[in-house]
Amino acid sequence: MSLAYLDKLNPEQHQAVVHGTAADAAARQGPLLVIAGAGSGKTNTLAHRVAHLIVDGADPRRILLMTFSRRAAAEMTARVGRIARLVMGERADIMTEALAWAGTFHGIGARLLREYAADIGLDPAFTIHDREDAADLMNLMRHELGFSRTESRFPLKGTCLAIYSRCVNAEAPIEEVLRAAFPWCAAWAGEIKQLFAAYVEAKQAQNVLDYDDLLLYWAQMIGEPELAGEIGTRFDHVLVDEYQDTNRLQASILLALKPHGDGLTVVGDDAQAIYSFRAATVRNILDFPRHFSPPAHVVTLDRNYRSTQPILAAANGVIGLARERFTKNLWTERPSSRRPQLVAVRDEADQARCVVERVLAQREDGTVLKQQAVLFRASHHSGPLEVELTRRNVPFVKFGGLKFLDSAHVKDVLALLRLAENPRDRVAGFRVLLLIPGIGPASAQRVLDQMAAAADPAAALATVVPPARAAADWPAFVAAVTELRSAGTGWPAELERARQWYEPYLEQRHEDAAMRRADLVQLEQIAATYPSRERFLTELTLDPPDAASDQAGPPLRDEDYLILSTIHSAKGQEWRSVTVLNVVDGCLPSDLATGTAAELEEERRLLYVAMTRARDELALVVPQRFFTHGQAAFGARYVTAARTRFIPDALTPLFERVSWPPASAGAPPRAPATGVRVDVGARMRGMWR
Repeated sequence: MSLAYLDKLNPEQHQAVVHGTAADAAARQGPLLVIAGAGSGKTNTLAHRVAHLIVDGADPRRILLMTFSRRAAAEMTARVGRIARLVMGERADIMTEALAWAGTFHGIGARLLREYAADIGLDPAFTIHDREDAADLMNLMRHELGFSRTESRFPLKGTCLAIYSRCVNAEAPIEEVLRAAFPWCAAWAGEIKQLFAAYVEAKQAQNVLDYDDLLLYWAQMIGEPELAGEIGTRFDHVLVDEYQDTNRLQASILLALKPHGDGLTVVGDDAQAIYSFRAATVRNILDFPRHFSPPAHVVTLDRNYRSTQPILAAANGVIGLARERFTKNLWTERPSSRRPQLVAVRDEADQARCVVERVLAQREDGTVLKQQAVLFRASHHSGPLEVELTRRNVPFVKFGGLKFLDSAHVKDVLALLRLAENPRDRVAGFRVLLLIPGIGPASAQRVLDQMAAAADPAAALATVVPPARAAADWPAFVAAVTELRSAGTGWPAELERARQWYEPYLEQRHEDAAMRRADLVQLEQIAATYPSRERFLTELTLDPPDAASDQAGPPLRDEDYLILSTIHSAKGQEWRSVTVLNVVDGCLPSDLATGTAAELEEERRLLYVAMTRARDELALVVPQRFFTHGQAAFGARYVTAARTRFIPDALTPLFERVSWPPASAGAPPRAPATGVRVDVGARMRGMWR
């Protein structure tokens, strides 16, 4: 069989792809770690490895591929199919369609939990709470325990859920999590434990799992040797993308699946580990080889196909000062005479004007706005720039917005479907009941209590006597739930039935009902791609697409628009030209992330990620002072700023240092004042006499 499809790979990519197969001349076996530098063709390499395993005879039904979004898994599967088709022809379609175990950690976990539910005492009809629903349930428990009425302020629901999530995903005791990440909550440790116990009991009583449970239950399940052996032997090959972004719980699951590393491949880049706020830990990828004996084989992809050599030289210089890393220096065959720029500006106002001038100049030189991006450490850093872009009529889009499940109208419809799927889901039931005129929190709780006490909660709903003010709407609600429970209309027609029940309330509650109705129509189109209501609710909760209403409005009415993005949101993206704002101490690194050496190292990696998004042009903007509002006694004032510590003087020769505005562009210096021309103070005093 011809292996010509491997010919376009570079030697390191080829080594990673054929590891442990018949084409591996070195006959290497055991676990594989691929350290894939920015722009090094990581996705292409991983897709080739999966395709090559199939071509080499691996059963695609026994391959587990885990990515960090459902969309990435779908794209990877499609790419695998295209590669395999070069060798296998039409037979490749049959094989790649059998690649059924491709998805996110959470999605795979949900599937396995449903399949093994009977073995772990779990009802397979469980529903899944997203973050907002989980926070609402946490708040309900918080209120029932009386913590919302304490004399000193108890942490709010979002903080409580964040603490819970960090404890679970970091596999750390609550005292350690509070000390490290939530020190202002440390005095409440005992009460928070009590709250978490009540929260867990409430989830179990309602047969719901939250995001963290999908991993936690999976980890607990696979902690049983018999189940671990059964699940682990289902997969001959386990491949994980973006391994640097995994948390300790995910690493525990992976190592329990393949304790000896047979057939295990992880791909990632320690230099791009920037998600510790989600409990991800760079230690997972740094320590991976040492988990096995002999250690995992490491392949480093350091040839970059994205950026010019001067940009890579500067990025290598920044990351080369890291305290601990897998040694690699990115290189490319793309020479350029243009070094990245360090642009000194006076303040944030000048920074905004400078960036707009650069963006428009590059547009005139042929780089469309969509191929230009402005990146920043924190979302609020772009405020002055957004004002200047609006003033200059430059269209832009800021990355990060509402998702489907963050939109009230979509959450309402999904809550009705979830209630039909699992009538014990108290959060879903509470949300739906409050939509009905005449039903408030107290009467909603009474209805839910009656349902919870019944052997068949859905049947109990029909016997409930609603408040008098809700009597007119109640029969339609009961009929909708009953019909959805019976599944008589079939899927995905059930979603249309839910929308029909909801539409009168959509008109009552939202002025932009037409735009929101478009979201619901789009939701129906998405629903048609799922085989069942259960799969739809599970996967949409785990990986929601963007809402249609998110794409309406002035920024996208133009065919071209500038990209504004936080560095975190920009990871995995690339543009011809990249400008990074506020490359000063206090912003990069953030003054909130310099408490420990680990935090500081992650800030260094953030700058590295920002720099390696650029293909041709890179500018780091350094404001020399910031306008701040201090204590009342001092009022508004300017504070000076220093260039980021991540670019010390030894690295500045890698950059072109410029100032804006150029000296020739400025106005002639103003002559010194010779005396007071107008006594404005006297005039102000005279106004009140």
